[in-house]
Amino acid sequence: MGADDERRRMVERQLRARGIHDEGVLEAMGSIPRERFVDRDMRDRAYADEAVPIDAGQTISQPWVVARMTELLAVRPNDRILELGTGSGYQAAILAQLGANVTSLERHPVLAAKARNRIDELALPGTVRIRTADGSLGDPSGAPWDGIIVTAAAPSIPTELREQLADGGRLVIPVGPRDHQILTLVVRRGDEWHDSPQGAVVFVPLVGPGGFPDEMRRFPEDPGGWY
Repeated sequence: MGADDERRRMVERQLRARGIHDEGVLEAMGSIPRERFVDRDMRDRAYADEAVPIDAGQTISQPWVVARMTELLAVRPNDRILELGTGSGYQAAILAQLGANVTSLERHPVLAAKARNRIDELALPGTVRIRTADGSLGDPSGAPWDGIIVTAAAPSIPTELREQLADGGRLVIPVGPRDHQILTLVVRRGDEWHDSPQGAVVFVPLVGPGGFPDEMRRFPEDPGGWY
C-alpha cells in the first residue's frame, strides 16, 4: 500500500470513524505526508494508530490526537497560533495547511532544524516560524495569540498561557502527572477563562518553569535561534 492510500485509510478509519467531524481538519490530515515527519527506519509506522518515537526522546503524536487537538483549536485562516513543542513539525504543518500563521518553540535544536527542513519542502497556505527556546511559559512578545497548542504535558495550566490568549482565543493542553493527563480546552471570554476536559491522553512532559522543573537537569536550556 502506498503512502497516499495509507493516508486516506488513516483519515477514514482512525479519524472520521472515531469522531473527528471537522472537514477542514480531515482534509489537512489527508494532505500532509506524515511519512516525511518520521525517520526513515520508522516510515512503516508513520500511519500507525500510535505515537512514534523521534529524536531527543520525543514522539510524533498519534494521528487521532493531532486531529482532535487541531479540531479543538478551531483554526481559521490567518489565525496567529503559538505551538509549544515543535517536535517533528507535523502538528505545525497541519495548522499551516489550515491557513494559520504558526510560531513554534522547541527546546531541542536538532528537532527544530529537522522540522524546519521538512516544512520547507511543503507548499502551505499558512506560515511556520520555529525557534529554539523554553516555551513552557509561552511567548508574551507575540501575544495576544488566537490559539495556543501545547504538545507536552503540564502539571497544571500556567497562568501565563491563559493571559497570552486573545479574547475568544483557545488553548489546548494536556494537564496532569507524567504518566497520564486530561486533554483540556481553555476558552477566553474577556477576563474569564472557561476550562473543559476533553478526555484522557499521555504526552511527554513539558520541560521548564511552566512544566516539570526537575526535568530541566536532563535538557539544559539552549541558546535561541530562528529556523
